Amino acid sequence: MKTYYDARAPEYDEWYLGLGRFEGIERPDWDRAVRELERAISELPAARTLDVACGTGFLTRHLRGELAALDQSERMLAIARRRVPHAELVQGDALALPFAADSFDRVFTGHFYGHLQRKQRARFLAQARRVAPELVVVDAAVRADRGPAEWQQRVLNDGSRYEVYKRYFDPHALAAELGGGTVLHSDGWFVMVSSPRSDADGGHGR
Repeated sequence: MKTYYDARAPEYDEWYLGLGRFEGIERPDWDRAVRELERAISELPAARTLDVACGTGFLTRHLRGELAALDQSERMLAIARRRVPHAELVQGDALALPFAADSFDRVFTGHFYGHLQRKQRARFLAQARRVAPELVVVDAAVRADRGPAEWQQRVLNDGSRYEVYKRYFDPHALAAELGGGTVLHSDGWFVMVSSPRSDADGGHGR
């Protein structure tokens, strides 16, 4: 997946903007859904936030408060650096976050959790719970034309092909999977869930 997202960095935003290979495809209410997701993110209370797997910063820019953003791809971070110049940008591994316990008030992640398989999910959640008392996950909503989990072939503009694992979520099932939480946004394309750290997560006090 690292190789795929590094290669995709220059064209990643075309997915949100309906350009390139996504121009003209049938996505009912897509533009409205993107705007509503951006609004929901902008309404999160300002906090010291770490955006994990921030990509190009397309969603990062809507977060309020003191920001740090991490991604494994320097090509993604180069774009994010221009988009969110006020954020601290870090190249690193989302499954081994290079931050001390309770460094942040919130971990935010957009369209990353749904790419993780079971063991990876456990590692990510342990890391997220270690560095912040709140986790906010944005990901793809369950749809009739997709299975809940599948391997997909992704084709880039240069014709290169990659196999990518992808999950789709019911928001309440996602909240339960995270150990409990609140559905902050849900529509036919996106879900956003806030999940607090519990004692069972082995939380760290400040």
